Amino acid sequence: MARSFLCRSVGVLQLLRTQTPLSGTRCYSHTEPEPLTLRQQNNGIRRIILNDPKKRNALSLAMLESLRENLLTDVDSDDLRVVIISARGPVFSSGHDLKELTSAQGREYHTRVFHTCSEVMTLIQDIPVPVIAMVNGVATAAGCQLVASCDVAVATEQSTFATPGVNVGLFCSTPAVAIGRAVPRKVAMEMLLTGSPLSAHNALLHGLISKVVPEDRLEEETLLIAQRICQASRPVVALGKATFQRQMSQGRDAAYATASRVMVDNLALRDGQEGIRAFIEKRKPVWSNKAEKAHD
Repeated sequence: MARSFLCRSVGVLQLLRTQTPLSGTRCYSHTEPEPLTLRQQNNGIRRIILNDPKKRNALSLAMLESLRENLLTDVDSDDLRVVIISARGPVFSSGHDLKELTSAQGREYHTRVFHTCSEVMTLIQDIPVPVIAMVNGVATAAGCQLVASCDVAVATEQSTFATPGVNVGLFCSTPAVAIGRAVPRKVAMEMLLTGSPLSAHNALLHGLISKVVPEDRLEEETLLIAQRICQASRPVVALGKATFQRQMSQGRDAAYATASRVMVDNLALRDGQEGIRAFIEKRKPVWSNKAEKAHD
């Protein structure tokens, strides 16, 4: 076991050394020369980094548009297997930029902000590859919504999660959509009604995040999860993710009907049959990573 863990750790360190420099997208802040988000991709893993720490990585309209672009770029490429969203600075994201939500901006602008935010959050769940949140710090309001929308979330021990909108006169109704689907109803309501933060360990206990790690192990643990995802067949992962999302909105009987149909479809894939043959033959599978059928 120790040897296996050492091998995995060496693999992560090698990945970190081979990563290419981060590139910014075309969306820039009016006051900062730095791009609002940074994107890099290596070995199937796309890193998207929120890059506006002076504004607590607020999800301004420009930030949301940049994040949307980073998610959609070559999203159907076979080279993309998993996305990791992280942030620079002590705040993962403080949520919407309140300066954009004043009366001076107007109702039409406000509508555009929330429409774009909802589009980004649903996009995270609808794209064919898993999205991991890598959190080191505070995630509040729409920032907490972003974490809740991701498929997997890894956070440091000192990270906290809150929906404090009620305390500034703006109930966190849109964050509630994602958070209410991640944690029990009464936990979500307490967060929404009081604005009180959840510690990382309580967030783990209630299902908002997947794992809590020491700060010095955040990068390594997140990349280990990403690497494991990369080892699976891309079309199988895509099919599984889409099915799971569909099941979560269905009743029990409908969910079983959906799952049964999808498992039959999965078995018809070339990679589905390859995985079974590899298991029987006691060898590693060789994935085609193509959504090609082995039989009708």
